[in-house]
Amino acid sequence: VEEQRARWERKRSRTAKELLETEHKYLEQLDLVVTFFVTILKAKGTLKPAVLDTIFGPLESIYSASHVLSLHLERGNLGPGLENFCQNLELYGHYAENLEQANKTLKEQLRKNKSFRRFKKLQETRPQFQGRKLEDLLPLPLQRLHQYKHFLRDLLENTSPDSAEYKKLEKVVKSISEVSRWVQDTVRKRENSLQLLRVQKLLKGQKTQVLTPGRWYIREGWLLVVPSKGEELKRRMFFLFSDIFIATKPCHPLHPLNSNKLACQAVYPLHQCVVDKVFGHTQSQGGLLSLSFPHKTLLLMSSEQQDIHDWYQSLTAAVR
Repeated sequence: VEEQRARWERKRSRTAKELLETEHKYLEQLDLVVTFFVTILKAKGTLKPAVLDTIFGPLESIYSASHVLSLHLERGNLGPGLENFCQNLELYGHYAENLEQANKTLKEQLRKNKSFRRFKKLQETRPQFQGRKLEDLLPLPLQRLHQYKHFLRDLLENTSPDSAEYKKLEKVVKSISEVSRWVQDTVRKRENSLQLLRVQKLLKGQKTQVLTPGRWYIREGWLLVVPSKGEELKRRMFFLFSDIFIATKPCHPLHPLNSNKLACQAVYPLHQCVVDKVFGHTQSQGGLLSLSFPHKTLLLMSSEQQDIHDWYQSLTAAVR
């Protein structure tokens, strides 16, 4: 038991030391943004207060919370320091939710606001920045949140379950995991929105509504459609979402506006779909899928067996 305790203590103090060292580095980087951007921009009035708020979000509050945490860690007050820090974790969730708008506003200001463009360039040439741009520093809090999760799990694993600190750490780990999930969900939703928007722009005209709340993008790719009456195979581009399956074909390459777009041929709702693998079970070349809808059966083929297998997995999961 004594040996186990000593081993725990060694690992624990090593993790605590690493947490403090990386916290100092993190604070240094945040300080660049707060000192050379937020504070000076507020004083100069180069950006309107609302614009400044949108670009930097709750960054100053995140900086203050980290500063207090580092003071606690320096004094060895690990438990109280982390407990106090826990109350500020929501800032990270709000920061993640605001990040997309922050990047958009930053790009807009760089395009429109000449004095801000000059100011940003000047600040980034300071030796403290070591060639880093403001765009490189803005995602730092989300990267740090990910690191906190690992450090705190390590601390918990190397703390004796019957010590007073264990319960405190357990609570902190739970809070960090919840905020981390919130941030991951925000990032996933943002990526999904971008995918939906990209597909919408690929399709000719506005008849097919891809951008629908609650819809998730799953995958896309070329497949061969096997016609019912012995005609030749047709190569089509398919898009699979959580609720629909879209079949498209390329527009004419010489079309003045839509040469690089796709024309939607059909939208199949998945809630009435039955998926079967016709062949492609054995180590043969390629495979064939059958998709049955109330008024239509689609036979889809690929020369790649892995491709058919992946489509089969994705389609059955989406239908389910």
